[in-house]
Amino acid sequence: MDLNADLGEGFGAWTVTDDQSLLKLVTSANVACGFHAGDPSIMRSVCAEAAARGVAIGAHVGYGDLAGFGRRFIAYDAQSLSDAVLYQLAALDGIARTTGSAVTYVKPHGALYHAALEDATQAGAIVSAIRSFNPRLEVLCLPDTELSRRAESAGLRVAAEAFADRAYLPSGRLVPRGEPGAIVANPDEVAERAVRMAVDGEVIAVDGTRVRMTAESLCVHGDTPGAVAIATQVRTALTGAGVRLTRFTT
Repeated sequence: MDLNADLGEGFGAWTVTDDQSLLKLVTSANVACGFHAGDPSIMRSVCAEAAARGVAIGAHVGYGDLAGFGRRFIAYDAQSLSDAVLYQLAALDGIARTTGSAVTYVKPHGALYHAALEDATQAGAIVSAIRSFNPRLEVLCLPDTELSRRAESAGLRVAAEAFADRAYLPSGRLVPRGEPGAIVANPDEVAERAVRMAVDGEVIAVDGTRVRMTAESLCVHGDTPGAVAIATQVRTALTGAGVRLTRFTT
């Protein structure tokens, strides 16, 4: 099982994620590419540490929305969004290569992630950008979505993601941010959920429904208060349950 976290989500003097600590715990790093968060120095620092630790580097592409942290929907036309994703991919991959590594996968961030689950135009724009840049890149997202289906149809490999620290609806989608209980912040609870996802292939939805899932990668959000403690507890619980942690990309 892969363990991923959203990293590099600061800007200048503004720091959100404890990148150095989290890179000791995860196997894949979703690195902000400067649109919703991140800047060249932060991107270089995270990529260098990830490369030194053998952590996979993923492009965490988002809307151009620093003020809103990429969590506000933007109605891009397809070409503009594809160009924006391409710009972010090229920037992060260029920096990663100077550290002896490279981008191996793509995971949309925030509002773009959720829009692409259902919106054919935005999902298609992301896929188009990835194919034009490097069709060997993998896509990390929720399974059975517009983005996963379009990526697979385009010949891209899709890795199924699950969120240990987010509440689920009976449909298998996430409870929207802003709604009560959307974020699971108790480290013990997050760790228990992670083990259930990895070992039993299920999550308990907010209404008590058992939702079946197949996940190759579990996400712990780096911007959640106490993220390092949560990730530590998750890693300990997974290894204690006999789950071998390894990056999903080569």
